[in-house]
Amino acid sequence: MHILVSNDDGYRAQGISVLVEALAVEHEISIVAPERNCSGASNSLTLDRGLRACQLEDNVYYVDGTPTDTVHLALTGLLKDEPDMVVSGINAGANMGDDVLYSGTVAAAMEGRHLGLPAIAVSMNSYVPDHFETGAKAVVQLLTTLNQASFASSTILNINVPDIPWNEIKGFKATRLGSRHKAEGVIIQDDPRGDPMYWVGPPGAEQDAGEGTDFHAVSNNYVSVTPLQIDLTRYDSLAELDSWLPDNTNNK
Repeated sequence: MHILVSNDDGYRAQGISVLVEALAVEHEISIVAPERNCSGASNSLTLDRGLRACQLEDNVYYVDGTPTDTVHLALTGLLKDEPDMVVSGINAGANMGDDVLYSGTVAAAMEGRHLGLPAIAVSMNSYVPDHFETGAKAVVQLLTTLNQASFASSTILNINVPDIPWNEIKGFKATRLGSRHKAEGVIIQDDPRGDPMYWVGPPGAEQDAGEGTDFHAVSNNYVSVTPLQIDLTRYDSLAELDSWLPDNTNNK
């Protein structure tokens, strides 16, 4: 396959290098990644200025934009040949539960799926991982059979990997997103002029982390694989919403 690899940690991050090295054994690789760390960028697109893409070598670029920018550019004109799929990562830090709403790693994969390609996001359960190769092996193994899965063309696979040696991984688990408690408060500091600065506080502790969730799988040394979709519609509320909405048919 021809695989587009991106991330949100920037093109020089260790995780993307390890992932590319593993995938390049059997696949053609193109890299289009952000110039700098864009963690927490979510699905933001840069619309207030033009973007610059710097080519480092054949099919290797960095972009002065967000993770979504990089995949969007790659698939809408930057690359000469369209890839067969998008793989985003390997991220330093898990993207489980509510984290997927903010994650640039997941957003890059989501943009790939939005533009019609199968997509995978992969993250390590550590902000300073020692075992990126475990995450890379997990992706390689999944790719060996992914083309046989009927859901592959319409689903984003969000993969979270324990930061342990591969021989300690117990296996793969299909999981749902867990959830966290409310985030902690902002951290306030004064700048050198005495004006207040506000730092976003840490995420809340795990709340829904029982069996079947991504949190539970990773904490028990399994690779968590969660299927995500772009459609956020809450279908089970449509009928009730329809009956609740005002009837404006007779309004003039």
